[in-house]
Amino acid sequence: MVGSPLNVIGILMALITVAALLIWVERRMLAVWQDRLGPNRLGPLGLLQVVADMIKILSKEDWVPPFADRPIFVLAPTVVMVTALVAFAVVPVAPGIGIIDLSFSLLYFLALASLSVYSLILAGYASNSKYALYGSLRAAAQTLSYEVFMGLSLMGVVMLAGTFDLRAIVEAQREQWFVVPQFLGFLLFLVASVAESHRGPFDLPEAENELVAGFHVEYSGMKFGMFFVGEYIGITLGSAMIVTLFFGGWLGPAWLPPVVWFMLKTLLFILLFILMRGSLPRPRYDQLMAFGWKVLLPLSLLNILVTGGVVLWR
Repeated sequence: MVGSPLNVIGILMALITVAALLIWVERRMLAVWQDRLGPNRLGPLGLLQVVADMIKILSKEDWVPPFADRPIFVLAPTVVMVTALVAFAVVPVAPGIGIIDLSFSLLYFLALASLSVYSLILAGYASNSKYALYGSLRAAAQTLSYEVFMGLSLMGVVMLAGTFDLRAIVEAQREQWFVVPQFLGFLLFLVASVAESHRGPFDLPEAENELVAGFHVEYSGMKFGMFFVGEYIGITLGSAMIVTLFFGGWLGPAWLPPVVWFMLKTLLFILLFILMRGSLPRPRYDQLMAFGWKVLLPLSLLNILVTGGVVLWR
């Protein structure tokens, strides 16, 4: 039953476990694509590398620089974790499986996604470091810009489904997945999701060769670990939303349970996120912003116009 304690605990534990395993999955997949071995020392196939990384992060000194604004410095990594976890509450995993159903769940997701930028701004400001501040300013501009295109790219789906309810949007795809009539919207949402999660090739807020590590350059220990895990939860959330909005969510042939279909589709897009990091070059920051406002914005408005015209014609 949606909202039951078993559902809440199960989804939360699964999300944390997946985020931890993605550390190994990313390193292993990048190694495969780059013809390297990857983690192969600790445990079978290097699976215990995740445990070693966790022990390393937890055992490092949790240091706060003396020049930092301590309360805000401590609060910032918490915000990115909490917003990602709370945003996942409206994702419909399968019939009867979910944390909460809202008639405006898509708007809820967009609102929580926009709140995560506060974590990056606070981290850059509180660090009292020019590299961290530059990284947070980049992150704020990039996130706020691409949120516009993310929201506009979903209006075609809303028009076709006639609702903001994510579970109803999945049910509306029983005859045809929305990726077919909304292929342009899918591409726009995919690009915006990568930019929102600050993943390669759009990892400009933490570009190592320019900003050392960007907004979390002064962080260590558990606080850095929260940024790290928060990023992987963001990848999982973005992939789950792509599946829910464009690829029928849990819908699939009856020879597999709905929850398995949802997990397999989400895993496919998680691997796509990792592949893009390992294969695409990082653009300049001005190129990234120009691409958003000069290419994605006109395309998203065109998608809305065409979709609206087709819906009215029908």
